[in-house]
Amino acid sequence: MNTEIIGANAGTVWVALSTAEALGVKQLKKITKLKDKEVFAAIGWLAREGKISIATDPEDEKEFIISLVQDC
Repeated sequence: MNTEIIGANAGTVWVALSTAEALGVKQLKKITKLKDKEVFAAIGWLAREGKISIATDPEDEKEFIISLVQDC
């Protein structure tokens, strides 16, 4: 996997997040049809760019909830 693929996957994840208020990693995998490592690399890319917020799911501490950061 190279940066071009990771960037493209980040775009796919961003589009999925733009259609929902917040999504869990499992939901992102289902919607985007990406594998674990592809989703996590894309999340890392978007987090590094400051485009997403990551929180722990209060109902399942092993699950993360991802949402887009709203521009002010």
